[in-house]
Amino acid sequence: MTGTGGGHRGHTLWLAGICMARAGSSVMSMAYPAVLASVQEEWGLSFTAAGTINSATQAGTALSLVVLSVLADSLGPRAVFLGSAVLAAVTSFLIPIFAHGHATALVLFFLSAVAIAGTYTPGVMLIAARFEPARRGGAVGWFLASSSVGYVLALAIGGLVVAHAGWRAALFVLALGPVGCLLLSLVLFRGRTERGAVPSSRFTWDTGLGGNRAAQLMIAGYVFHSWELLGMWAWTPAFMTAVLVAHGTAPTQAAGLGAGLTALFHVMGIAASSTGGWLSDRWGRTAVIAGMMIVSSACSFSFGWLLGAPFALVLVAGCLYGFSALGDSPVYSTGITETVPPARLGSVLAIRSLLGFGAGAIAPSVFGMVLDLYQDRTAVAAWGWGFSVLGIGGVLGLASILWLRALPEARRLAGGKR
Repeated sequence: MTGTGGGHRGHTLWLAGICMARAGSSVMSMAYPAVLASVQEEWGLSFTAAGTINSATQAGTALSLVVLSVLADSLGPRAVFLGSAVLAAVTSFLIPIFAHGHATALVLFFLSAVAIAGTYTPGVMLIAARFEPARRGGAVGWFLASSSVGYVLALAIGGLVVAHAGWRAALFVLALGPVGCLLLSLVLFRGRTERGAVPSSRFTWDTGLGGNRAAQLMIAGYVFHSWELLGMWAWTPAFMTAVLVAHGTAPTQAAGLGAGLTALFHVMGIAASSTGGWLSDRWGRTAVIAGMMIVSSACSFSFGWLLGAPFALVLVAGCLYGFSALGDSPVYSTGITETVPPARLGSVLAIRSLLGFGAGAIAPSVFGMVLDLYQDRTAVAAWGWGFSVLGIGGVLGLASILWLRALPEARRLAGGKR
């Protein structure tokens, strides 16, 4: 590892600290899916309208990361991380106070996503500066796994509070996560700046992507991965609610329990993130990505059709889905750091975020449109085709990564491992 101060133990403690901060911030990223079933009924939203609120959060993330990732090149990732933590702590409490329908919820969740996004890319940049390539995949994997920890907390705690005290109380409780992120950040970044994570001399939008086929294909794969993953995250709690209702659970109980059960899938995501990066350090970046995308695509094309299947089968399939859909995320992030110059990393991550989260912003709305299209036919067909639309992204992402694997430039990944 690079850097000074504390050796291996110091690096481990630092990594644990930034992961805990990211987990706290990420809680609000899954707040809307946790309460979706409840607010959709209370506000009388169609599936398409409910999906647009999810899309607004992803659009906020995409637009925010475009600006913040580039600013991290000029201001430094630490400053952007801290500033975003302050904004996230403030905006999270505005949602349960002022959200009273589709329009207000769309705006407020959008603003919250803008603030929360600033703890993602700067965190990856700080880790890339501190850890050498041989260990970087594992470190980034733990950072992304910490996001899943936040998602688990949001769905488990949010689902429990929704069932007993309503969705507004649940959002107040979840808003404590970004507050914890801010407090940890103030302690974590007190004192010195990470070596290698300093601002560049000037602000620029130049990414250096022209002619860089490896980076271009890595970004393309990430875009299709985001379509599948973010669409799945947005609608899985509502799907699990529908599964419970189909098995005889009362709708009021199913809403909270569905969110809580979805937390199990994100627990698998924690395992996937923490192991995916580590495996890519040993087996190669493209090999791990391709393997994960084969499994996740198969899950996308089959998961929704399991609406009336035995409940145990739905849970097993969901856990496999949660593992495979997220397992390649840290590998994409690590691969980007290995295919672009460090001075342009923030700018490239900005482009990646715009395209990836942009695709993720469209996916929930398209999913909702499919549900509305088929709701007058059969629920199984509606959910089946909804998830199948996400599988298209998985197939295209796999094609992008196999193309990258065939290029000589792939030898730059993971110290020579493809």
